[in-house]
Amino acid sequence: MPAPTNTLLIEGSFEELSDELARYLDDVQKKQSEGATSVQVEITPLLEQGQKDEVLKKLVIGSTILNFAPEKEFIAAYNLLVHLVRQSPNHDKLLPRICQNLCAPITSSPTNGSGLALSVLTTIFNILTPDNDIRYHVFLAVLRVIRGSSSFETLKPQLKNLDSWIAQWETDEEDQRKLFLTIAEVATDTGEEEQAYQYLLRALRTIPVDEASSEEARSLSVRALKSALSHPTHFDFQDLIALDTIQALRKSDATYFELLEIFNAQLLDDYNDFKDEHDDWLDEQALDDSLLYRKMRLLTLASIAASSQSRSLPYQHIAHALQIPSEDVEVWVIDVIRAGLIEGKLSQLNQTFLIHRSTYRVFGERQWTEVQGRLDTWRASLEGVLRVVRLEREKMLGEKEREIREVEDKVNGGMGGGRKAREIDLGPD
Repeated sequence: MPAPTNTLLIEGSFEELSDELARYLDDVQKKQSEGATSVQVEITPLLEQGQKDEVLKKLVIGSTILNFAPEKEFIAAYNLLVHLVRQSPNHDKLLPRICQNLCAPITSSPTNGSGLALSVLTTIFNILTPDNDIRYHVFLAVLRVIRGSSSFETLKPQLKNLDSWIAQWETDEEDQRKLFLTIAEVATDTGEEEQAYQYLLRALRTIPVDEASSEEARSLSVRALKSALSHPTHFDFQDLIALDTIQALRKSDATYFELLEIFNAQLLDDYNDFKDEHDDWLDEQALDDSLLYRKMRLLTLASIAASSQSRSLPYQHIAHALQIPSEDVEVWVIDVIRAGLIEGKLSQLNQTFLIHRSTYRVFGERQWTEVQGRLDTWRASLEGVLRVVRLEREKMLGEKEREIREVEDKVNGGMGGGRKAREIDLGPD
């Protein structure tokens, strides 16, 4: 995969190397079929006339046969072709065609073909300057090869460079969207659903506000929403609902948007009402009701924990909210803790869940009111503690003052008696 820019060094004049590559292409072609047009014959007069660009066009067109070249010769042959193409001022038109060829199956090496193609594409990527926008097309080719080989792990370490590459290439929003969607498709094909969802969101963010209601925006928005709903461990819908394209579903796909609002902020009862109102709709949209029902139970428990003023929930309350038997409460609480939605401790003795940490799913006027109520309660509690501390302090100071006075009185009384005694003793002198 891409690394710092490299230099590709191959000795020989343009004419010599072009003729050598043409002869090699003809040899590979002859092994596949007889009677094909000779690349060497085509480029010989062009070389004599000094028409380098025409020579390169013929070589690039003929290079499709390299996918049939022996595995041990594949990389060397492609490196020679890339070296020749780089000498043309129009290499930006020729390199994308080479990338296209490399995305096709490497017939001579079904097992290692993707690795060979990635090796050549990496070389092309690295010999281009960082700000060369041809790198964008090369990277798209890399993604297509990776998708064909289901090797997303190869790509992951490079994604951290994506933002800087996009800035260097000065990629417009449409091309960014194409890039993000390609990455999302690669991730989906290899089971990386969360990565796919994140790049799908990035693609949606490239759509201008005035195009938020377009068919493309609608299609991507529904796709992202279904992905978020169907992912068993995705519970935060704020990043999705904040998008203009998603808000546009309020008009184009009102049922989808209603379901999103339920998962964003509402409870299990609301989900049940939705199902009653839209009978068979989930099946028609290929959404798994059992998975959604489970997620809604987890989210409901997270919500009632966050809104609890006492920071504790009786088992009976949980069972009612989740519509489950009381004996199943502990299993569901453990599942919510494992999902990272809340933290706490189960008290089997008191049949209570003690809440240590909880987070609001959304934060609006209702949540501000709850926070204000908690703050008022805490302030009243603190004021009560301060009053008790103040009274105890005053009591302690009062007792200390009394003790000091008592000591002083005793000292003063003792000293007075001593003087009187001495006066009596000195009297006879």
